[in-house]
Amino acid sequence: MIFIVDTQTDPYRNLAAEEHLLRNFAEPVFRLWRNAPCVVIGKNQNALTEIDLDYVEARGIKVVRRLSGGGAVFHDLGNVNFTFIDSRNRNEDTSAMFRRFTAPIIDALRNIGVNAALEGRNDLCIGGRKFSGNAICVDRDRVLMHGTLLFSASMPALAGALKNRPEKYSDKAVKSNVSRVTNISSHLQKPMTVEEFIDYLGDYIGRQMARHSYTEADLAAIDALARSKYSTREWNFAASPRYTFSNSAKLSCGLVEVSFDVAAGAITRLHIGGDFFFTKPIEEFCECLIGCPHSKTKIAEAVSATNLGDYFGNVSASELTELFF
Repeated sequence: MIFIVDTQTDPYRNLAAEEHLLRNFAEPVFRLWRNAPCVVIGKNQNALTEIDLDYVEARGIKVVRRLSGGGAVFHDLGNVNFTFIDSRNRNEDTSAMFRRFTAPIIDALRNIGVNAALEGRNDLCIGGRKFSGNAICVDRDRVLMHGTLLFSASMPALAGALKNRPEKYSDKAVKSNVSRVTNISSHLQKPMTVEEFIDYLGDYIGRQMARHSYTEADLAAIDALARSKYSTREWNFAASPRYTFSNSAKLSCGLVEVSFDVAAGAITRLHIGGDFFFTKPIEEFCECLIGCPHSKTKIAEAVSATNLGDYFGNVSASELTELFF
């Protein structure tokens, strides 16, 4: 097994590195890495139902979709991520995979006095409080399992970024399970920094592994994948499953109710109702937004390009745009 410590913290590049290692390396891999503030969503999740869009956009928090399933997680530099990539054992189900790959982490934590345990199918907990969520991706005969280790993560940022408004959405996407969480640093008998914790995990788990550095070809492939896939809206938002969104608000023109379907990230059907006054059929306005990405920037552009007074009377483009989120 080879051991890799990634010191760069770009979320797009780190998720691209995961795919590169899974698809191109034959050797078993153990990897430690950290991300700058971001939300990482599961392969089958609707990004917009998992995040507080206003919160993450205002703070420059990236949203990135991973290859594995499971729920959304918040990363910052106080969170340490670990990855195991290995051959799939014949007849091994996902529960067995989680037990196999979390065992070294549990052992390492117990060695420094942290009473960690695997609870449920894929969570690591201390005293019933979650500090690690884990997810799996199987690719042919290879399995990747990665997880978070909340060490000294910002709990207010975690709570703010992952707030959502699920009552507005109707879909079949996988929803995150909100749990009580805790930082590992709060349970240490002897304090250490997050950097010291990474060094400790590397020494304890990777002590008999061959330390590996990426080649120039690896780095070029990872950068290309980050640009073409993991940093794109098409992957991170448009890859969300089909969903229906509905919302209503009392705006300056009166009550406005919107309901629309989204597929491949774009609006495919839109209905608007309410008690506002108009001089042109609202259906004309709706047609202008069919095919528009469900993105604040794109919807704001489409809304601003119309003469809103014809359809809604006295309403601003910004307040109408907000109704779509």
